[in-house]
Amino acid sequence: MPKKQCGVALLAAGKGTRLKLPIPKAIAPLLGQTLMDFTLQELKSFSSWKGHDFKTGLVLGHGKDLVEAHLEAHYPSEIKDKSIEVAHQKEQNGTGHALQCFFQELPHFWDYELTLISCVDTPLITKEIYEEMFQQFERDKNLQGVAVSFETDPQGYGRIIRADKGFTIVEEKDANSMEREIREVNSGLYLFKTSYIKKYLNNLTSDNNAGEFYLTDLFKADENVKPIPYRDDSFFLGVNDPEQLEKVGDILKARKIKKLRAEGVYVEDSKNIYIDWDVEVGAGTRLSANSHIKTGTRIAEDVLVEPGCIIKNSIIEDGAQILGNSYLEDARVGKSASIGPFARLRPGADIGEDCKVGNFVEVKKAKLEKGAKVSHLSYVGDARIGEDSNIGCGFITCNYDGANKHFTDIGKGTFVGSDCQMIAPVKVGDNAFIAAGSTINKDVPDDGFAIARGKQETKEGLAKKYLKKKEK
Repeated sequence: MPKKQCGVALLAAGKGTRLKLPIPKAIAPLLGQTLMDFTLQELKSFSSWKGHDFKTGLVLGHGKDLVEAHLEAHYPSEIKDKSIEVAHQKEQNGTGHALQCFFQELPHFWDYELTLISCVDTPLITKEIYEEMFQQFERDKNLQGVAVSFETDPQGYGRIIRADKGFTIVEEKDANSMEREIREVNSGLYLFKTSYIKKYLNNLTSDNNAGEFYLTDLFKADENVKPIPYRDDSFFLGVNDPEQLEKVGDILKARKIKKLRAEGVYVEDSKNIYIDWDVEVGAGTRLSANSHIKTGTRIAEDVLVEPGCIIKNSIIEDGAQILGNSYLEDARVGKSASIGPFARLRPGADIGEDCKVGNFVEVKKAKLEKGAKVSHLSYVGDARIGEDSNIGCGFITCNYDGANKHFTDIGKGTFVGSDCQMIAPVKVGDNAFIAAGSTINKDVPDDGFAIARGKQETKEGLAKKYLKKKEK
Protein backbone atom coordinates (compact mmCIF):
# COMPACT_ATOMS: atom_id res chain seq x y z
CA MET A 1 0.00 0.00 0.00
CA PRO A 2 1.56 3.38 -0.98
CA LYS A 3 2.20 5.85 1.80
CA LYS A 4 -0.15 8.80 2.10
CA GLN A 5 1.44 12.21 2.44
CA CYS A 6 0.70 13.78 5.84
CA GLY A 7 -1.30 13.19 8.97
CA VAL A 8 -1.81 16.00 11.47
CA ALA A 9 -1.89 15.36 15.21
CA LEU A 10 -3.48 18.40 16.81
CA LEU A 11 -3.11 18.38 20.59
CA ALA A 12 -6.24 19.81 22.19
CA ALA A 13 -6.65 18.04 25.52
CA GLY A 14 -5.80 20.96 27.82
CA LYS A 15 -8.23 22.15 30.46
CA GLY A 16 -6.99 25.73 30.38
CA THR A 17 -7.21 26.21 34.14
CA ARG A 18 -5.41 29.57 34.08
CA LEU A 19 -7.85 30.94 31.51
CA LYS A 20 -10.56 30.77 34.19
CA LEU A 21 -13.18 29.77 31.62
CA PRO A 22 -15.98 27.21 32.12
CA ILE A 23 -15.04 25.59 28.79
CA PRO A 24 -11.95 23.69 27.58
CA LYS A 25 -9.04 25.69 26.21
CA ALA A 26 -9.58 24.47 22.63
CA ILE A 27 -12.81 26.44 22.32
CA ALA A 28 -11.75 29.57 24.19
CA PRO A 29 -13.28 32.57 22.35
CA LEU A 30 -11.01 34.57 20.05
CA LEU A 31 -12.15 37.23 17.51
CA GLY A 32 -15.54 35.61 17.03
CA GLN A 33 -14.09 32.12 16.69
CA THR A 34 -12.18 29.74 18.96
CA LEU A 35 -8.52 28.96 19.48
CA MET A 36 -9.00 25.68 17.66
CA ASP A 37 -10.59 27.32 14.61
CA PHE A 38 -7.51 29.37 13.75
CA THR A 39 -5.27 26.32 13.63
CA LEU A 40 -7.78 24.22 11.69
CA GLN A 41 -8.40 26.96 9.13
CA GLU A 42 -4.70 27.63 8.57
CA LEU A 43 -4.06 23.91 8.14
CA LYS A 44 -6.90 23.75 5.62
CA SER A 45 -5.41 26.70 3.75
CA PHE A 46 -2.04 24.95 3.66
CA SER A 47 -3.42 21.55 2.68
CA SER A 48 -3.59 22.50 -0.99
CA TRP A 49 0.14 23.32 -1.05
CA LYS A 50 1.69 21.22 -3.85
CA GLY A 51 -1.31 18.91 -3.71
CA HIS A 52 -0.57 17.53 -0.25
CA ASP A 53 -3.09 15.05 1.13
CA PHE A 54 -3.90 16.02 4.73
CA LYS A 55 -6.02 14.39 7.39
CA THR A 56 -6.30 15.79 10.91
CA GLY A 57 -6.81 14.03 14.21
CA LEU A 58 -7.55 16.03 17.33
CA VAL A 59 -6.49 14.65 20.69
CA LEU A 60 -9.18 15.76 23.13
CA GLY A 61 -9.33 15.50 26.91
CA HIS A 62 -11.09 17.96 29.20
CA GLY A 63 -14.52 18.93 27.92
CA LYS A 64 -14.36 16.43 25.08
CA ASP A 65 -18.13 16.57 24.46
CA LEU A 66 -18.10 20.38 24.17
CA VAL A 67 -15.24 20.34 21.67
CA GLU A 68 -16.91 17.62 19.61
CA ALA A 69 -20.15 19.61 19.57
CA HIS A 70 -18.23 22.61 18.21
CA LEU A 71 -16.65 20.46 15.51
CA GLU A 72 -20.01 18.99 14.48
CA ALA A 73 -21.56 22.48 14.31
CA HIS A 74 -18.78 24.18 12.37
CA TYR A 75 -17.04 21.38 10.44
CA PRO A 76 -19.87 18.99 9.51
CA SER A 77 -18.50 18.06 6.08
CA GLU A 78 -15.01 17.43 7.49
CA ILE A 79 -16.45 15.20 10.21
CA LYS A 80 -18.56 13.35 7.67
CA ASP A 81 -15.72 12.63 5.25
CA LYS A 82 -13.30 11.97 8.16
CA SER A 83 -10.81 14.62 7.15
CA ILE A 84 -11.12 15.56 10.84
CA GLU A 85 -11.22 12.78 13.43
CA VAL A 86 -11.02 12.64 17.21
CA ALA A 87 -8.95 10.67 19.72
CA HIS A 88 -9.39 10.84 23.50
CA GLN A 89 -6.63 11.29 26.06
CA LYS A 90 -8.55 10.22 29.15
CA GLU A 91 -5.73 11.10 31.54
CA GLN A 92 -3.32 13.93 30.80
CA ASN A 93 0.13 12.37 31.24
CA GLY A 94 2.07 14.70 28.98
CA THR A 95 2.46 15.49 25.30
CA GLY A 96 4.14 12.18 24.55
CA HIS A 97 1.22 10.34 26.08
CA ALA A 98 -1.16 12.47 23.97
CA LEU A 99 0.63 11.31 20.81
CA GLN A 100 0.45 7.70 22.00
CA CYS A 101 -3.33 8.08 22.43
CA PHE A 102 -3.53 9.61 18.95
CA PHE A 103 -1.99 6.58 17.25
CA GLN A 104 -3.72 4.04 19.53
CA GLU A 105 -7.21 5.36 18.74
CA LEU A 106 -6.51 6.39 15.13
CA PRO A 107 -4.09 3.66 13.96
CA HIS A 108 -4.66 4.42 10.26
CA PHE A 109 -2.54 7.54 10.77
CA TRP A 110 0.49 5.25 10.79
CA ASP A 111 -0.09 4.97 7.02
CA TYR A 112 1.02 8.56 6.42
CA GLU A 113 4.57 9.25 5.33
CA LEU A 114 4.81 12.37 7.50
CA THR A 115 3.17 13.48 10.75
CA LEU A 116 2.76 17.14 11.62
CA ILE A 117 2.24 17.82 15.33
CA SER A 118 0.86 21.09 16.66
CA CYS A 119 -1.16 22.50 19.56
CA VAL A 120 -4.46 24.36 19.47
CA ASP A 121 -3.19 27.05 21.83
CA THR A 122 -0.80 28.59 19.25
CA PRO A 123 -3.29 30.28 16.88
CA LEU A 124 -0.80 32.63 15.20
CA ILE A 125 1.04 29.98 13.16
CA THR A 126 0.57 30.55 9.43
CA LYS A 127 0.76 28.31 6.39
CA GLU A 128 4.11 29.93 5.45
CA ILE A 129 5.66 28.34 8.55
CA TYR A 130 4.28 24.93 7.56
CA GLU A 131 5.79 25.45 4.10
CA GLU A 132 9.26 26.01 5.55
CA MET A 133 9.03 22.76 7.49
CA PHE A 134 7.97 20.71 4.47
CA GLN A 135 10.65 22.32 2.31
CA GLN A 136 13.27 20.99 4.73
CA PHE A 137 12.06 17.46 3.99
CA GLU A 138 12.14 18.13 0.26
CA ARG A 139 15.76 19.26 0.49
CA ASP A 140 16.95 16.42 2.75
CA LYS A 141 15.40 13.05 1.95
CA ASN A 142 17.16 11.44 4.93
CA LEU A 143 15.76 13.91 7.44
CA GLN A 144 13.75 12.28 10.24
CA GLY A 145 12.21 15.21 12.09
CA VAL A 146 12.23 18.97 12.58
CA ALA A 147 11.14 21.36 15.31
CA VAL A 148 10.71 25.08 14.79
CA SER A 149 12.89 27.08 17.17
CA PHE A 150 13.51 30.74 17.89
CA GLU A 151 15.52 32.93 20.22
CA THR A 152 13.79 34.81 23.01
CA ASP A 153 13.64 35.22 26.76
CA PRO A 154 13.79 31.49 27.44
CA GLN A 155 11.81 31.36 30.67
CA GLY A 156 9.11 28.71 30.49
CA TYR A 157 10.34 27.16 27.23
CA GLY A 158 12.15 23.93 26.45
CA ARG A 159 15.78 24.59 25.44
CA ILE A 160 17.27 23.40 22.14
CA ILE A 161 20.50 21.44 22.80
CA ARG A 162 22.32 21.13 19.50
CA ALA A 163 24.64 18.17 18.75
CA ASP A 164 26.95 17.28 15.86
CA LYS A 165 24.25 15.29 14.08
CA GLY A 166 20.91 16.02 15.72
CA PHE A 167 19.61 17.81 18.79
CA THR A 168 17.63 17.27 21.96
CA ILE A 169 15.10 19.40 23.83
CA VAL A 170 15.37 19.86 27.57
CA GLU A 171 12.26 21.12 29.37
CA GLU A 172 12.84 23.96 31.82
CA LYS A 173 11.89 21.85 34.83
CA ASP A 174 14.69 19.43 33.95
CA ALA A 175 17.33 21.90 32.72
CA ASN A 176 20.54 22.55 34.66
CA SER A 177 21.90 26.05 35.21
CA MET A 178 23.98 26.05 32.01
CA GLU A 179 21.12 24.74 29.90
CA ARG A 180 18.83 27.43 31.27
CA GLU A 181 21.12 30.08 29.80
CA ILE A 182 20.38 28.83 26.27
CA ARG A 183 18.14 31.28 24.39
CA GLU A 184 17.18 29.02 21.48
CA VAL A 185 13.87 27.47 22.49
CA ASN A 186 11.23 25.04 21.30
CA SER A 187 8.06 26.36 19.63
CA GLY A 188 5.94 23.22 20.09
CA LEU A 189 5.56 22.66 16.34
CA TYR A 190 7.05 19.45 14.87
CA LEU A 191 7.19 17.47 11.64
CA PHE A 192 8.43 13.85 11.60
CA LYS A 193 8.68 10.91 9.31
CA THR A 194 5.98 8.68 10.75
CA SER A 195 8.28 5.66 10.67
CA TYR A 196 10.67 7.55 12.97
CA ILE A 197 7.86 8.21 15.49
CA LYS A 198 6.96 4.53 15.40
CA LYS A 199 10.55 3.65 16.23
CA TYR A 200 10.65 5.69 19.45
CA LEU A 201 7.12 6.55 20.62
CA ASN A 202 6.52 3.56 22.85
CA ASN A 203 9.98 3.86 24.39
CA LEU A 204 9.26 7.24 26.00
CA THR A 205 9.63 7.31 29.78
CA SER A 206 8.30 9.60 32.51
CA ASP A 207 11.68 9.75 34.28
CA ASN A 208 11.69 13.54 34.66
CA ASN A 209 10.74 16.20 37.18
CA ALA A 210 7.19 16.50 35.83
CA GLY A 211 6.55 12.74 35.88
CA GLU A 212 5.15 12.99 32.34
CA PHE A 213 5.85 11.47 28.92
CA TYR A 214 7.50 14.22 26.85
CA LEU A 215 6.91 14.36 23.11
CA THR A 216 10.18 16.29 22.89
CA ASP A 217 12.11 13.15 23.88
CA LEU A 218 11.57 11.93 20.31
CA PHE A 219 14.45 14.19 19.27
CA LYS A 220 17.81 12.46 19.55
CA ALA A 221 21.34 13.82 19.39
CA ASP A 222 22.50 10.95 17.15
CA GLU A 223 19.59 11.01 14.68
CA ASN A 224 19.15 13.17 11.58
CA VAL A 225 16.79 15.69 13.20
CA LYS A 226 17.05 19.48 12.86
CA PRO A 227 15.80 22.61 14.55
CA ILE A 228 14.49 25.22 12.08
CA PRO A 229 15.33 28.66 13.48
CA TYR A 230 12.55 31.14 12.86
CA ARG A 231 13.03 34.89 12.68
CA ASP A 232 9.90 36.01 14.52
CA ASP A 233 8.93 34.44 17.83
CA SER A 234 5.53 36.18 17.89
CA PHE A 235 4.10 33.51 15.57
CA PHE A 236 4.46 30.92 18.35
CA LEU A 237 2.85 32.74 21.25
CA GLY A 238 0.87 30.28 23.32
CA VAL A 239 -2.34 30.98 25.20
CA ASN A 240 -2.41 29.99 28.85
CA ASP A 241 -4.06 32.93 30.61
CA PRO A 242 -6.42 35.84 29.83
CA GLU A 243 -3.57 38.27 29.15
CA GLN A 244 -2.05 35.97 26.53
CA LEU A 245 -5.49 35.44 24.98
CA GLU A 246 -5.85 39.21 24.64
CA LYS A 247 -2.33 39.56 23.23
CA VAL A 248 -2.83 37.03 20.44
CA GLY A 249 -6.22 38.62 19.75
CA ASP A 250 -4.53 41.99 19.26
CA ILE A 251 -2.01 40.47 16.84
CA LEU A 252 -4.74 38.72 14.84
CA LYS A 253 -6.80 41.90 14.74
CA ALA A 254 -3.79 43.80 13.41
CA ARG A 255 -3.37 41.16 10.67
CA LYS A 256 -7.04 41.48 9.80
CA ILE A 257 -6.93 45.27 9.56
CA LYS A 258 -3.74 45.19 7.49
CA LYS A 259 -5.48 42.87 5.02
CA LEU A 260 -8.59 45.08 4.87
CA ARG A 261 -6.52 48.19 4.24
CA ALA A 262 -4.68 46.44 1.43
CA GLU A 263 -8.10 45.72 -0.12
CA GLY A 264 -9.15 49.37 -0.04
CA VAL A 265 -11.02 49.63 3.27
CA TYR A 266 -10.47 52.79 5.32
CA VAL A 267 -10.01 51.86 8.97
CA GLU A 268 -9.93 54.82 11.31
CA ASP A 269 -7.89 54.46 14.53
CA SER A 270 -7.11 50.74 14.34
CA LYS A 271 -6.32 50.52 18.05
CA ASN A 272 -9.88 51.45 18.92
CA ILE A 273 -11.88 49.39 16.49
CA TYR A 274 -12.97 45.81 17.12
CA ILE A 275 -13.47 43.49 14.18
CA ASP A 276 -13.87 39.72 14.17
CA TRP A 277 -11.83 37.44 11.97
CA ASP A 278 -14.49 36.30 9.51
CA VAL A 279 -15.97 39.75 8.82
CA GLU A 280 -16.02 40.72 5.12
CA VAL A 281 -15.70 44.37 4.08
CA GLY A 282 -15.74 45.85 0.57
CA ALA A 283 -13.45 48.48 -0.93
CA GLY A 284 -14.25 52.10 -0.22
CA THR A 285 -15.97 51.37 3.07
CA ARG A 286 -15.08 53.53 6.07
CA LEU A 287 -14.97 51.91 9.52
CA SER A 288 -14.86 54.54 12.25
CA ALA A 289 -13.27 54.36 15.69
CA ASN A 290 -15.03 52.54 18.53
CA SER A 291 -17.18 50.48 16.20
CA HIS A 292 -17.59 46.75 16.87
CA ILE A 293 -18.01 44.54 13.79
CA LYS A 294 -18.81 41.03 14.93
CA THR A 295 -18.69 37.57 13.42
CA GLY A 296 -20.94 36.73 10.46
CA THR A 297 -21.13 40.32 9.22
CA ARG A 298 -20.69 41.15 5.53
CA ILE A 299 -20.26 44.80 4.58
CA ALA A 300 -20.25 45.74 0.89
CA GLU A 301 -18.51 48.63 -0.87
CA ASP A 302 -18.64 52.36 -0.06
CA VAL A 303 -20.42 51.89 3.25
CA LEU A 304 -20.03 54.34 6.14
CA VAL A 305 -19.93 52.97 9.68
CA GLU A 306 -19.77 55.85 12.14
CA PRO A 307 -18.29 55.73 15.67
CA GLY A 308 -19.85 53.61 18.37
CA CYS A 309 -21.80 51.22 16.13
CA ILE A 310 -22.21 47.54 16.99
CA ILE A 311 -22.95 45.23 14.05
CA LYS A 312 -23.49 41.50 14.61
CA ASN A 313 -24.09 38.85 11.96
CA SER A 314 -25.61 41.37 9.55
CA ILE A 315 -25.47 42.18 5.84
CA ILE A 316 -24.85 45.78 4.79
CA GLU A 317 -25.15 46.49 1.06
CA ASP A 318 -23.36 49.05 -1.14
CA GLY A 319 -23.49 52.70 -0.18
CA ALA A 320 -25.42 52.27 3.06
CA GLN A 321 -24.77 54.49 6.06
CA ILE A 322 -24.76 53.19 9.63
CA LEU A 323 -24.74 56.35 11.71
CA GLY A 324 -23.31 56.77 15.18
CA ASN A 325 -24.16 54.47 18.11
CA SER A 326 -26.52 52.22 16.18
CA TYR A 327 -26.93 48.54 17.09
CA LEU A 328 -27.59 45.91 14.41
CA GLU A 329 -28.05 42.19 15.01
CA ASP A 330 -29.07 39.53 12.45
CA ALA A 331 -30.27 42.29 10.15
CA ARG A 332 -30.01 43.27 6.48
CA VAL A 333 -29.54 46.83 5.21
CA GLY A 334 -30.10 47.49 1.52
CA LYS A 335 -28.23 49.71 -0.92
CA SER A 336 -27.94 53.40 0.01
CA ALA A 337 -30.12 52.98 3.10
CA SER A 338 -29.48 55.12 6.17
CA ILE A 339 -29.64 53.76 9.71
CA GLY A 340 -29.44 55.89 12.84
CA PRO A 341 -27.96 57.57 14.68
CA PHE A 342 -29.02 55.66 17.80
CA ALA A 343 -31.12 53.13 15.88
CA ARG A 344 -31.60 49.49 16.75
CA LEU A 345 -32.16 46.73 14.22
CA ARG A 346 -33.10 43.48 15.93
CA PRO A 347 -33.13 40.00 14.37
CA GLY A 348 -35.19 39.81 11.21
CA ALA A 349 -35.00 43.49 10.36
CA ASP A 350 -34.84 43.75 6.55
CA ILE A 351 -34.26 47.32 5.42
CA GLY A 352 -34.62 47.89 1.70
CA GLU A 353 -32.80 50.09 -0.78
CA ASP A 354 -32.91 53.86 -0.11
CA CYS A 355 -34.80 53.37 3.15
CA LYS A 356 -34.31 55.50 6.24
CA VAL A 357 -34.43 54.29 9.82
CA GLY A 358 -33.76 57.33 11.97
CA ASN A 359 -32.73 58.12 15.51
CA PHE A 360 -34.29 56.13 18.36
CA VAL A 361 -36.11 53.78 16.01
CA GLU A 362 -36.29 50.06 16.76
CA VAL A 363 -37.09 47.51 14.06
CA LYS A 364 -37.65 43.81 14.73
CA LYS A 365 -38.70 41.05 12.31
CA ALA A 366 -39.98 43.63 9.84
CA LYS A 367 -39.41 44.44 6.18
CA LEU A 368 -39.10 48.01 4.92
CA GLU A 369 -39.41 48.07 1.15
CA LYS A 370 -37.53 50.43 -1.15
CA GLY A 371 -37.67 54.08 -0.12
CA ALA A 372 -39.71 53.57 3.06
CA LYS A 373 -38.91 55.95 5.93
CA VAL A 374 -39.27 55.62 9.69
CA SER A 375 -37.40 58.69 10.78
CA HIS A 376 -37.59 58.94 14.56
CA LEU A 377 -38.81 57.64 17.91
CA SER A 378 -40.71 54.61 16.63
CA TYR A 379 -41.07 50.85 17.07
CA VAL A 380 -41.73 48.59 14.08
CA GLY A 381 -42.12 44.91 14.90
CA ASP A 382 -43.63 42.00 12.94
CA ALA A 383 -44.51 44.23 10.02
CA ARG A 384 -44.12 45.19 6.39
CA ILE A 385 -43.90 48.79 5.25
CA GLY A 386 -44.31 49.22 1.51
CA GLU A 387 -42.29 51.24 -0.98
CA ASP A 388 -42.01 55.00 -0.41
CA SER A 389 -44.29 54.98 2.62
CA ASN A 390 -43.52 57.58 5.27
CA ILE A 391 -43.99 56.86 8.97
CA GLY A 392 -44.19 59.83 11.31
CA CYS A 393 -42.60 60.36 14.71
CA GLY A 394 -43.76 58.25 17.64
CA PHE A 395 -45.22 55.38 15.60
CA ILE A 396 -45.82 51.99 17.25
CA THR A 397 -46.88 48.62 15.90
CA CYS A 398 -48.76 47.05 18.81
CA ASN A 399 -47.81 43.53 17.81
CA TYR A 400 -48.02 41.59 21.10
CA ASP A 401 -51.27 40.70 22.88
CA GLY A 402 -49.55 39.20 25.91
CA ALA A 403 -49.42 35.72 24.41
CA ASN A 404 -48.84 35.95 20.64
CA LYS A 405 -47.28 38.26 18.06
CA HIS A 406 -49.40 39.66 15.23
CA PHE A 407 -48.59 41.23 11.87
CA THR A 408 -49.01 44.80 10.61
CA ASP A 409 -49.06 45.29 6.83
CA ILE A 410 -48.74 48.81 5.41
CA GLY A 411 -48.83 49.28 1.65
CA LYS A 412 -46.77 51.47 -0.66
CA GLY A 413 -46.98 55.22 -0.90
CA THR A 414 -48.83 55.51 2.41
CA PHE A 415 -48.45 58.38 4.88
CA VAL A 416 -48.76 57.68 8.60
CA GLY A 417 -48.84 60.77 10.79
CA SER A 418 -47.03 61.25 14.08
CA ASP A 419 -48.05 59.45 17.27
CA CYS A 420 -50.02 56.66 15.59
CA GLN A 421 -50.47 53.12 16.81
CA MET A 422 -51.40 50.06 14.75
CA ILE A 423 -53.23 47.39 16.76
CA ALA A 424 -52.15 44.19 15.00
CA PRO A 425 -53.30 42.26 13.13
CA VAL A 426 -54.16 45.08 10.79
CA LYS A 427 -53.66 46.00 7.15
CA VAL A 428 -53.33 49.44 5.59
CA GLY A 429 -53.53 49.60 1.79
CA ASP A 430 -51.52 51.50 -0.82
CA ASN A 431 -51.57 55.31 -0.98
CA ALA A 432 -53.54 55.60 2.26
CA PHE A 433 -53.39 58.47 4.76
CA ILE A 434 -53.46 57.94 8.52
CA ALA A 435 -54.05 61.12 10.48
CA ALA A 436 -51.70 61.99 13.34
CA GLY A 437 -52.64 60.73 16.78
CA SER A 438 -54.73 57.83 15.49
CA THR A 439 -55.05 54.36 16.96
CA ILE A 440 -55.87 52.03 14.07
CA ASN A 441 -57.44 48.66 14.82
CA LYS A 442 -59.39 48.16 11.57
CA ASP A 443 -58.09 47.62 8.06
CA VAL A 444 -57.77 50.67 5.82
CA PRO A 445 -58.26 50.16 2.06
CA ASP A 446 -56.19 51.53 -0.80
CA ASP A 447 -56.50 55.31 -1.06
CA GLY A 448 -58.34 55.38 2.28
CA PHE A 449 -58.16 58.15 4.89
CA ALA A 450 -58.32 57.06 8.52
CA ILE A 451 -58.59 59.11 11.68
CA ALA A 452 -59.18 57.61 15.10
CA ARG A 453 -58.81 60.06 17.98
CA GLY A 454 -60.94 61.78 20.58
CA LYS A 455 -62.71 65.03 19.67
CA GLN A 456 -61.00 68.18 20.96
CA GLU A 457 -63.03 70.56 23.11
CA THR A 458 -61.86 74.12 23.98
CA LYS A 459 -63.27 76.04 26.97
CA GLU A 460 -62.43 79.70 26.72
CA GLY A 461 -61.05 81.36 29.87
CA LEU A 462 -60.89 78.09 31.83
CA ALA A 463 -57.11 77.81 31.79
CA LYS A 464 -56.67 79.96 34.92
CA LYS A 465 -58.45 77.28 36.94
CA TYR A 466 -55.70 74.78 36.19
CA LEU A 467 -52.59 76.95 35.99
CA LYS A 468 -50.55 76.85 39.19
CA LYS A 469 -48.18 79.54 40.34
CA LYS A 470 -44.96 78.86 42.17
CA GLU A 471 -44.97 79.79 45.84
CA LYS A 472 -42.60 82.63 46.74
